[in-house]
Amino acid sequence: MKQLLVNCRVFDGERVHKNRSVVLHGRHIAEIATAGTPCPDADREIDLDGNLLAPGLIDLQVNGGGGVLFNDAPNPDTIRTIVAAHRRTGTTGLLPTLISDEASVTDAAVTAVESAIAEDMAGVLGLHLEGPHLNPGRHGIHDESRFRPLDDKALQILEGAQVGRLLVTVAPETLRDGQIRRLTDNGVLVFGGHSMATYEQTLEALDEGLCGFTHLFNAMTPLKSREPGMVGAALDDSDSVVTIIADGIHVHAASLRLAIRAKPKAKAILVTDAMPCVGSTLESFELFGQRINVRSGRCVDEHGTLAGANIGMIDAVRYASVDGGVDRYEALRMASAYPARLLGLHDQLGAIRPGYRASLIEIDDDLRVVRNWIDGDMMDC
Repeated sequence: MKQLLVNCRVFDGERVHKNRSVVLHGRHIAEIATAGTPCPDADREIDLDGNLLAPGLIDLQVNGGGGVLFNDAPNPDTIRTIVAAHRRTGTTGLLPTLISDEASVTDAAVTAVESAIAEDMAGVLGLHLEGPHLNPGRHGIHDESRFRPLDDKALQILEGAQVGRLLVTVAPETLRDGQIRRLTDNGVLVFGGHSMATYEQTLEALDEGLCGFTHLFNAMTPLKSREPGMVGAALDDSDSVVTIIADGIHVHAASLRLAIRAKPKAKAILVTDAMPCVGSTLESFELFGQRINVRSGRCVDEHGTLAGANIGMIDAVRYASVDGGVDRYEALRMASAYPARLLGLHDQLGAIRPGYRASLIEIDDDLRVVRNWIDGDMMDC
């Protein structure tokens, strides 16, 4: 099917073009044309009423949505529910994320995403395993009883997983020498997080192939004057990326601004760390036998410990641009072009160009999602 999108501004990932029309042919972008350019063979014409057409958003950390948690039922149906919930927040590609769990649950999550990739499920780009190879000293909401060493069996499973893009968050100080390199040599993206690593230990992990940091500032050794910690190493290193939960709860706006200034362009990425409440009316949910309450936008247990977030990607973009003072289009890049680049999908996603996948969002001046497309399939929001 050929769709003609008219009366729109187009943010192609680099700059904004006014008075444009865009032709989608099947799953891909066919043409970006000047307004009024005829397309007589279009099957459908859609008027965007002057709104902005931007690349679809990509979320690297999605624990749940639509009332379901990936850990509770790691299967393709759960993934479909999560994708459907997050589409309404502008997310057109995501990594279902498994919080530290038993080996059988991890195996099920790998199998579920392998099935999703095999059937080309809309919106699924890979898998994020946040743990279980983490440090109990920075466990956060994770159940530390489920933590375990990265042994040869687990390594073999990760190396052989056919899940598209695989991101694994580890506490590098808990791994043996050479394990990070072994994973990266097999195409796995290895991030640091939930870690007690010193600055020096983090540098060693970076030398071995660690390429990023999960939810910067949260659940890792902080930046101090005489001990820079993992945060200091992350901000000081020019090659690695950092992901940030931009909800005004996990990270102060000033810290967000400082991190973005410290990192080179394209090295700061927005994520949600979203929980089941996103895209649902849930006021509480269960996590490893604990009740997590959703209060004033926060997901917290009975002790006040944060348990993920209650935002979608467009909320993160809005917070970064309005409260964080980040240029609006840079905030969009932090949620589209930059994660696409990290995943090695920058020749398919994160920009509006002929030949790229037709995964797009229409947003109004208040950064509200009006419509979205995943590989050409349109949904009103």
